[in-house]
Amino acid sequence: MNIAKGLGSTIRRELYRYGSRRVYLWAMVLVPLVCAFFFINLMSVGLPTKVPTAIVDLDNTAMSRNLTRSLSSTELIDLTSRESSYHDAVAKVQSGEIFGFFLIPEGFEADALGGRTPTLAYYSNMTYFVPGTLAFKGFKTMAVLSSGAVVETALTSAGLPGSVAETLLQPIIIDTHPLGNPWTNYSIYLSNSFIPGALELMIFLVTCFSICEEFKRRTSPRWLSDANGSIAVALVGKLLPATVIFTIIGWGFDALLFSYCHFPCAHLGNMLLAMPLFVIACQSFAVIVCSILANLRLSLSICSLFGILAFSIAGFSFPVDKMYGYIGIFSYILPVRWYFLIYSDQALNGIALFYSRYYYISLLIFPIVATLLAGRLHRRALHPVYVP
Repeated sequence: MNIAKGLGSTIRRELYRYGSRRVYLWAMVLVPLVCAFFFINLMSVGLPTKVPTAIVDLDNTAMSRNLTRSLSSTELIDLTSRESSYHDAVAKVQSGEIFGFFLIPEGFEADALGGRTPTLAYYSNMTYFVPGTLAFKGFKTMAVLSSGAVVETALTSAGLPGSVAETLLQPIIIDTHPLGNPWTNYSIYLSNSFIPGALELMIFLVTCFSICEEFKRRTSPRWLSDANGSIAVALVGKLLPATVIFTIIGWGFDALLFSYCHFPCAHLGNMLLAMPLFVIACQSFAVIVCSILANLRLSLSICSLFGILAFSIAGFSFPVDKMYGYIGIFSYILPVRWYFLIYSDQALNGIALFYSRYYYISLLIFPIVATLLAGRLHRRALHPVYVP
């Protein structure tokens, strides 16, 4: 009875704080929603196309003009300009007008028909990773196709039938079907990682702020008093309203991604199960930080640091096992890492829940560790000392 009374009193106290401080509305609802719609709108096309590039045709023959037309017809490349020299093209790349250029050398047609192996050169600006990579991919594909066309022309000129020449050039035809994402839609991967990453960051900050503000304002003894002196009841009462709100927000993101955007999801129920575990794990991570550093400024800084680094070291765009060991190890203490692995297994690959059990268990480890440090937080709450 005392536990229920203390829990109800703490929850009412926390809900009053939510209503009296506008920052909670912004951090818990508005910012996550804005981030979600920003990422969805940013990558609405799925795959960027028509990257601005240039052509430098120093040969100006029928074969080079045909190659230029082929480049213009590709989905990834947009030949926005035709430059007269290598230096002019480099100047446009440096100014940011284009992201790469394709160079056809002088005497290209004569060398190709004479069997003297001409060299095609292409340059892409990798300072801008996505457009630079797409330009490189388009240039490389066209260079390979041009090489095959030259060889085919030489073979047919020697009297070999066209069907035989094609078989020699491509004896095996590859039929590619990317698993989980046959459309090669970047948003399917990135939105389902960046949006939970942004949600994790806000959970870190809100949880840390709500706990450490008690120490700063020296209201933590009153917080414990309302919970009948139990730090477990105090933490549950303080975090439960935020858990419910963030879980509803997370389920709304699932509805947005899997229903409105029609992203693939093999096991929706398992993803819905993972969301409250993910929210609780993020809150527990913030509780651990607050237990170690019961200081508002330092705790917020640490949570912000790990929340931002999650976009780089959680394995969204670069495999963790290929990172330096002292960097990759930090990915295992981030809840979003385990949520992303659950998403890969349950939504994209559609494997049985049994094979993802360790990822769900990993999310449950965070509240267990937070419980072990609750005694330290209890002592700090009884005797709050604020260090600016």
